[in-house]
Amino acid sequence: EEYEWKGPFYFIQGADPQFGLMKDWATGDCSNGGDEWGEEIKLTEQAVQAINKLNPKPKFFVLCGDLIHGMPGTQWRKDQEQDLKKVLQNTDQDIPLVFVSGNHDIGNTPTRETIDDYCKNWGDDYFSFWVGGVLFLVLNSQLYFDSSKCPDLRQAQDMWLNGQLAAAEKRKCQHVIVFQHIPLFLRTPGEENDYFNLEKSVRQEIMEKFHKAGVKAVFSGHYHRNAGGSYRGLEMVVSSAIGCQLGEDEHGLRVVVVTAEKIVHRYYSLNALSSQGIDKDLVDLLAKQN
Repeated sequence: EEYEWKGPFYFIQGADPQFGLMKDWATGDCSNGGDEWGEEIKLTEQAVQAINKLNPKPKFFVLCGDLIHGMPGTQWRKDQEQDLKKVLQNTDQDIPLVFVSGNHDIGNTPTRETIDDYCKNWGDDYFSFWVGGVLFLVLNSQLYFDSSKCPDLRQAQDMWLNGQLAAAEKRKCQHVIVFQHIPLFLRTPGEENDYFNLEKSVRQEIMEKFHKAGVKAVFSGHYHRNAGGSYRGLEMVVSSAIGCQLGEDEHGLRVVVVTAEKIVHRYYSLNALSSQGIDKDLVDLLAKQN
């Protein structure tokens, strides 16, 4: 029944709770994996409480990677994972959680082992699901960033993705929306290579593939700031973090409303979402039957 369009709905996108980064960033040592994350616990609790209060309820809550700060093999990793799970367990049981793997979750250069470990903890590293006639694709963007230690896994994801996009075309879905941790680009499709985007030739290939398949939007995190741009009708949306901010944005979440024609989104600080909920113009979009 989720293959059928039934009218507008919305979901919540968050990114980078990254338990352990805030203290590391403050002390200027971001490579030790973070020995404190009390601040991040509080912020993620605030995010969960804000989401639970929303009415109507969002269809799901997606976390676009860097769930924790400790890289694979670092000493605080298990504790960070356990503490994040404890906080997320309080999410309203009617709001499914969707997890996306980030570089801190599986390593900058992932291996079969680090990906297997992630999958045991959080679920598949790439998969698809349908909500109300819309196809959502979750990708493992580390395989596009550096798959040198597991080239076969990147190949497998590519084949799967091609199959999904072909099936979407046949099914005539309302929209196709992608979630991945690393943005394709931050502001312009032709920008230079950077730690925070995908390498140009890889980026171009993916953008073209998405454009041809009619993908409407890609939602990412990783940058710890809000950014975004577009490529031939494909919107790239980069959301700032629930956790550590590297720019001028506030800790927050993005509300994404899906209508028959378009995808409308707005970033809210946790304080604003907690105290005021969703703006009236977005709620009005949800009420329109189309």
